[in-house]
Amino acid sequence: MGSHRHQAALRLYDCLLQVYNEGNKGIPKDPFPFEADVQVHLIGEGCRSPLESFWNGNSMIFIMQKAGHAELTDQMEESQIDDATYISEFTPQRGSGPVALSVTRGKQLISLYTLAQNPNMTHLKISKPVVLPPLWVRCDSSDPEHTCWLGAEPLKNGNKITGISFHIVTCNGPTADKTCFANLEDLKKAHKFRHRSSIVATKGFAQYELIRSTTLEDTVAESESNIYVDLTWNIVDKILQTPPLTAVATLNIRLESGDPRSPVFQLHKELLFLLVLAEGLKTGVTDWPEPLVAESAVELVKELLNDLKNKLDGFNTSVHKNDAEKVQCDSAAVDSSIKSLFSERGDLDFAEQLWCKMRRSVASYQDLVECFTLIIKSLEHGEIQPWIHQGSSSLLSKLIQQSYRGAMEAISLSGVTPIQMLLEIGLDKMKKDYVSCFIGQELATLTYLDYFISTSVELQEQVHRIQKLHHMLEILVSCTVFLHFKHENLFPLMQSCIKYYKENPLNEKHVFQLPIRPAVVNKFYQNDHAQIWRVEINSGHGQKEVKTVWQLSTSPPVEHMTSNNLELLCDTTVNGNTEESMYFITMAKCSQVHFA
Repeated sequence: MGSHRHQAALRLYDCLLQVYNEGNKGIPKDPFPFEADVQVHLIGEGCRSPLESFWNGNSMIFIMQKAGHAELTDQMEESQIDDATYISEFTPQRGSGPVALSVTRGKQLISLYTLAQNPNMTHLKISKPVVLPPLWVRCDSSDPEHTCWLGAEPLKNGNKITGISFHIVTCNGPTADKTCFANLEDLKKAHKFRHRSSIVATKGFAQYELIRSTTLEDTVAESESNIYVDLTWNIVDKILQTPPLTAVATLNIRLESGDPRSPVFQLHKELLFLLVLAEGLKTGVTDWPEPLVAESAVELVKELLNDLKNKLDGFNTSVHKNDAEKVQCDSAAVDSSIKSLFSERGDLDFAEQLWCKMRRSVASYQDLVECFTLIIKSLEHGEIQPWIHQGSSSLLSKLIQQSYRGAMEAISLSGVTPIQMLLEIGLDKMKKDYVSCFIGQELATLTYLDYFISTSVELQEQVHRIQKLHHMLEILVSCTVFLHFKHENLFPLMQSCIKYYKENPLNEKHVFQLPIRPAVVNKFYQNDHAQIWRVEINSGHGQKEVKTVWQLSTSPPVEHMTSNNLELLCDTTVNGNTEESMYFITMAKCSQVHFA
């Protein structure tokens, strides 16, 4: 029996060593099999881990789970928020994520790992023993304690293993029955007894949702937009203590564009039309949206041209400004709640006014051809001399500048040329809209925004950068309108967003973080329930540090909980209680074994 167990330990060691060596060359994307029922994943150093709430390690770790099922999900990607630090409301389903092993199997694997890492087990004949990363096993909560994780972490003195720290994470609930909650003093006493400690320290953590988008009746997918705050503090007084104003707070912002309730939803619709044109330019097929006005594009353009023809100078300042404001109001109605933030520009030039009219009325490619034919003929005949902004690089602006000199180049309105012409003037207009907002609010300088408005890159990349500007505006507006942020908080937030988007592609799942004083946001959560509340009890230092974690969370704290797991855990639920938040109760404990 002992020989069989030793052989199994050696097989496990060889398997983990191979995964570890491959990981040092580049994290393997596919799971590595061990025996028939287990697969191994390696999470690299610095990558997000599903254990962050319960374990402080930041090195490589092995995760073992049941073989033949879904692999580790996007938690290892930077753009995703792991299930321990951001817990969304969901109902776990079979096959929707990693699948756990039985608790018995988990204990067996931890035992084999410990055996293989014990330097005293020389009869295993491991030629060059290597200190492997910690091992964590997903467990199915089928035991009386409802164990969901088992872990083993080598204790080292230099390159020598001196012992193993064992971890066990259990989960019960969900329940709203506060009599099921632990007493803080009892937790501290249990920790002292378990670890023979005379002095312990406590650290608190709480997470509150400040803004969360919910599913709309006319949408299929649920928005993943939310703004929440994480707070940490030392010296916890009681379970579910409201964080003190001396806590360290971090605002986490994850916003997706396109929510109809957003104050800048009309601007988002304008951006969507720009994207339609960009797609048409790229593929040659344009999916024209339904016109937003009854008048045809040709009729609106004729009206605009007639107005210009009837003006002796073509750019009377007072009349031009009033017309521009009217067009802006008609084309991109700005929610009254942000008019002080995103004020209507009164300096729309001819090309921008043309964009505002055409984007609401164009219904076909033929509309584009007819509209631009009218404009070019009017320019060629000297019937209009429209005013345009300096610095515009669009083809239409160049034609207008040439018309001033009475010598226009011939343009063939065929192929993708009409689509490109409208796309260019839309890009010019929207760039000025966004830049005007950020500069007007003293959140950035023109030089700092140059990356986003540069015309030295191809049109598709310019469109991509406009999308980045819009996403930053969505964040700015949400924090201004809903959280009432002032410049002192908005400025570092926007600087962070700008820096991120200069270095990364558009990613509306990215979480932007902002250190913030709790006093700025405490009115939003002081009378609310926390989504996560956690206390850590620590004693010892360095390798001898031990920790007990007790946590409440409104959603399952581990992603491998299936509906069957939840049925096992729900026996403590208070029936009919909808007043109180339902909490999962999670506890993480550790113990150490030192090799002689």
